[in-house]
Amino acid sequence: NSHYGQSQSSYDNPYHKPYAGPSYAAAGSSSGHSAPVPANAYEYDVGILAQQSVYVPGAMIDKRGGSGGKLAKGGKRTTVLRKGGGKVWEDQTLLEWNPSWFRLFVGDLSNDVSDDILANAFNKYTSFQKARVIRDRLSQKAKYGFVAFSDPEDFLKAWKEMDGKYVGNRPVKLRRADDTAIRPVEIGHRKARQLEKDLKKNRHKPY
Repeated sequence: NSHYGQSQSSYDNPYHKPYAGPSYAAAGSSSGHSAPVPANAYEYDVGILAQQSVYVPGAMIDKRGGSGGKLAKGGKRTTVLRKGGGKVWEDQTLLEWNPSWFRLFVGDLSNDVSDDILANAFNKYTSFQKARVIRDRLSQKAKYGFVAFSDPEDFLKAWKEMDGKYVGNRPVKLRRADDTAIRPVEIGHRKARQLEKDLKKNRHKPY
């Protein structure tokens, strides 16, 4: 495709150079989405998570959990797949969770609970590492959460002491997290395309 080749050369692919700040094409355009995407989409894609830069088209990963975007044929990426309501989607923010941490599943969350509120409820335990509220991708209502500890004794202590206690406006139910819910997996080009297609199809549905 000659047009694509021209746009590639004029874009001068910043991904092979040291990061030089927001001075290149995407930042100066009226819409970040109109900027050309480099041909080496796989390198571009795996770089997103490391940079999470607003200056890279498609790199915005919000609290709802971001999709990894397009993936070149033959390319692969590591991601976390979430399931709910018969649908599957990507949440790359869950890649930040260390597999060696001991994780509690926090059920019955009220909608007023944010990541910070959940963290504040558990950060009295010395080895507390991270808290995350999982929200419905469309309605943004809180569904459940995860809390992680590096020490198994803190994990068990928090489970015993906080089960049934109020976090926000509702008592929470705790149990050991199902590791498969946030386990990193490797997906290929075909799966990435299907996830992107499903995301577009369901984007405007209220529930």
